[in-house]
Amino acid sequence: MKTRMTNLVHELLAGHLRPKDKAIDATAGNGHDTLFLAKAVGGQGMVFAFDIQPEAIEQTRAKLTQEQIENVRLILAGHERMGELVSKEYLGQIAAITFNLGYRPGSDKSLVTQPETTLTAIECGLNYLKPNGLVTIVAYVGHPGGEEEANAVRNWLEKLDKKLFDWKLYESEAPQSPCTFVLRKL
Repeated sequence: MKTRMTNLVHELLAGHLRPKDKAIDATAGNGHDTLFLAKAVGGQGMVFAFDIQPEAIEQTRAKLTQEQIENVRLILAGHERMGELVSKEYLGQIAAITFNLGYRPGSDKSLVTQPETTLTAIECGLNYLKPNGLVTIVAYVGHPGGEEEANAVRNWLEKLDKKLFDWKLYESEAPQSPCTFVLRKL
């Protein structure tokens, strides 16, 4: 199911992103989404990728180097610091922001995203989105705290002004499967 939700996100973003666009990977992890975004926006585009784990940043850097991709700024910091670490010149110019919540596969499972910092990052990210910009959030509910974080995201999204944003939830019927929120700035 994880792969299917990731594939869904990549399909949505592939149809949305254009060369020269700017994007943010709020949870770089093992670098798969960062690499995908960088290829989608092309060499004249820009990607900002956040992670709190040095190993994640290094793994992402290695993946990008192997593909000879240079249009990514890797940021060793929590995504909740997006507003201070992504220049204000990008306000209203980001085409897409992607989040993969939970823990980094193959790493310490006690290091997980937290509802408070995730909501701070999403809220901040909305200021960076350009009109018609997308935010994708894959929430993994099968680990301690995962369901609570997914519920916090859902509750927060339900309070958004429907004149400014719309969103959709993609769920699986299988228990403990990830869900995906897709938010669009109108």
